[in-house]
Parts: sequence; C-alpha cells; structure tokens
Amino acid sequence: MLSRRAFLLSAAASSATAALARAQTGTGGNTDAGGSPPTVLRIERRGIEVNGKPASVYGITQPNGTQGIWTRAGARFRVRVENKIDKPSLIHWHGLTPPWQQDGVPGISAPPIPPGGSADYNFPLRFGGTFWMHSHEGLQEQLLMAAPLIIADERDRPDQQEVVVMLTDFSFTPAEEILANLKKNSDMAATPHARMDGGKPAGMSMGAKPDLNDVKYDAFLANDRILSDPEVVKVEPGGRVLLRIINSSAMSAFHIDLGGLDGELIAADGFEVEPIAGRRFSVAVAQRLDIRLTVRPGAGAYPVLAMLEGENKQTGVVLRAGSAAITRIPDTAAVASPALTLDLEGRLRAKAPLAPRKADRRHVLNLTGSMAGYIWSINDVVWTKETPPLPVKLGERVELLFVNQTPMPHPMHLHGHEFQVIAINDQQFSGAVRDTIMVPPGHRVLVAFDANNPGHWALHCHLLYHLATGMFTTLLYV
Repeated sequence: MLSRRAFLLSAAASSATAALARAQTGTGGNTDAGGSPPTVLRIERRGIEVNGKPASVYGITQPNGTQGIWTRAGARFRVRVENKIDKPSLIHWHGLTPPWQQDGVPGISAPPIPPGGSADYNFPLRFGGTFWMHSHEGLQEQLLMAAPLIIADERDRPDQQEVVVMLTDFSFTPAEEILANLKKNSDMAATPHARMDGGKPAGMSMGAKPDLNDVKYDAFLANDRILSDPEVVKVEPGGRVLLRIINSSAMSAFHIDLGGLDGELIAADGFEVEPIAGRRFSVAVAQRLDIRLTVRPGAGAYPVLAMLEGENKQTGVVLRAGSAAITRIPDTAAVASPALTLDLEGRLRAKAPLAPRKADRRHVLNLTGSMAGYIWSINDVVWTKETPPLPVKLGERVELLFVNQTPMPHPMHLHGHEFQVIAINDQQFSGAVRDTIMVPPGHRVLVAFDANNPGHWALHCHLLYHLATGMFTTLLYV
C-alpha cells in the first residue's frame, strides 16, 4: 500500500498550523446571504471504453452528470463534495486561492473525506479563467479523478463558443502497480547519468538529452476518448471558438497542434497573456491554455491534436463545421514530436504582471533525484513528515528559484498562490502569471509571488509518481 508520507503534516509545523486554523475566519458554512444551496459534486466510479475495452475510472460529477463546475468570477465557490466511492478521498481546486484549510491536500489542509462522508467549501473567487480539480489522495488522479473548473469573466464573449479539452494518460495497470514497477525497473536498469553519485545527483547541462515518459500508457485520451474514436464538437462555419485546453495527465506533456486553423494564445493557467498567434503550442502536466480561433467559412472538419512529447502518440478532438465528413485519424503520427522546451514560455508576457518590487525572500529549490530506485527530492531531501516547511511571511514578495539537476523535466506547482515567471536561465523578463511551471533538465527558472494568503501550502512536482516518491515540500506563513 502506498505510503502517505507526502501528504502528512510536518510535525515541526503542527503547532503553527493549529494557530493559523484558530485565527482563520469566514472560511466555512454552506449558506450565503441568499440562502441558496451549495453545488453538489460527487466523487464516484464511472465506466468508459478505451481501445475497445471497458474501463472503470473515477469522476467528479454533479447530480445531473455534468463533469466539474462552471461558475463566474466574483461569485462565491459554494460546493459540497460527497464521497461515493469505497476509499477516502479529497479534492484540490487547482489554481484557485482558497483559505488553506479548503485547499484539498490530505493531512495539510484537511483530513480526507471518508466513504459516505462529505465536506463543504465556501470562499470568494478572485479571478476567472481555466482551472481544474483533482484528487490529492494517494494515486487516485491516475484513474481520471479530475474535472474542469471553469470561471467565466469578461473574456467570455457572447459571440464565441467554448470547447473544453481535457487531456489524460490512461493505463489498465493499477497505479500502485505502475509505481512498484517504476521502482523495480529503475533499480535494475538505471541509466548512468541518472544514478546517485556520493549521495548527490549528477549535474545536468542544458544540452543534455532529457529522459521522457517513464510510464508507458495504454492510451491517451481527450475528453475520455481516443483519437481513432474522437469526440466531435459541432461549431459554426466562420464562428469564433475559445479552446480551453487542460492537461490533467498524471505524467504526460503534449504539443497542441491546431492543424489548418490559426489560433491565438490569450491565457496560460487561467491568467491573460499578450496574445501569441500560431498553430502549435506546448502544455506541460497540470498547465492550461486558452486559445481563441476562428473557424473557416463553409463546411469543414478540423482536428485539434495533442501529440505526446518525445513520441508519436497522439490524441485530440475534432471540430466539425456544417456537414463535413469526418476522416479517421490514427492514434500515432508519422514522426515523433520533440521534447517540450521553454521557447514558448520565454515569449509569454503577462497582461497584468506583478507590481515592480524588490524581493524580501528567496528560496532555492534544487530539483534532485534519481531513476535508480525511483527516488525524487527537493534539495536532496525526500519529503517526510519531519521535513521542515519553507518559511514565508505575510506581505513579503517571495522568489522561488527552481534549478533542475535531474535528467527529467518537472512541472512545479505552488498551491494557494499565483506566481509570475521572471527569469529563465538568469535572463530576466516579465513572463506569464501561472500556478505551474515546467523546468527542463539543466535549466533554472525564477518565479515570484506575493505572500497574501496565510496558511500551510503544498509545493511539488506535478508528475504524480515524482510527487508520490518525494518531490514535495510545503510553505508555511510564520
């Protein structure tokens, strides 16, 4: 059974956390001034078909069958989560900034919801954009325990159709077995550049070839469908479409290819960027892209493809205008795609950057670990309940410097805050505001955030099996 050490509260921080809990006000309850009932979300089992075979996966659905939530900025997030499965679970609102007790990380923000139990959430939504929700309990995320969380704002135009595309990686092998095999196979066949040397990971250069896709999946899905049997979305000829791309995969990053349509990237991780035109964009694990496009006049079929980085596997949906015929698209491309880089990241510019200010504090986070034994860490520390949290203070401008010393890319996610990318490999710029940043092997990425949400917050690699084996830490307001 998987150890829950990555989700346990640090003993060193427990007294401070309890004090924060007593000091926090206005975070509970399940009625607002109007007395309307909360939106109900059910954690439940559901069935899908993958490669012609039935598969039992998880879902986060409303009673009417809707996956996830659509709401508006400025409203209150008033939700009751009911656990209808036979295991404890807890949902994290990825990219939102709730009070820390409602963040959904077992053992840090709250205990898991037991089978048959429920939990209430009530907090204001400060901003709009494309977000998502997923389990932070054990390895449940691998079985598709995820759903969209869409917050409309002034960017949502009445003359455009919105299309949500959730990307996932799927395996018929149980997640616990996948992790056991990773540990076993890594012990037997670790590559020399990924081994530990004297207790330290071997240094990585920017020119080194990265290790990618250490889990071999049975299928890659877009909205629960494989590409040879895709979801077909009806769109208006000549109409405007907002694509909301959500990479909810456990381990897989993608290149988004719009094919014959011209797109305009207008937001990353829910936050607006200066528009970038193109037909191809990259999306790491846990990241989101908002892409606005115009469908050509007349009938036409337009595949929107997601190609697995470093391989020729692909998935996607088809936009169908008019009565156009749909041609079968294979699940493999003719050639493999390259690894994701920071080229797009370096071009992104925030529409609403952080106010200029000198940093009050900087934490350096060396991303460390080894394929030998499949051990991942931060600053050579594999997370345990004794790991002290990183201190921050309310009102500070905090910088986090991620330095990847491993052969694998790591998408690093900070809970409860948005941050701005302000330097790549020591080259400063006013980059995108995000909640997840991909750090390739041998690279340094500097982000900054304002410490404006007191609590005890998770900070981790969003590759599920890296998180589960130690690339995890916390921030604590002191």
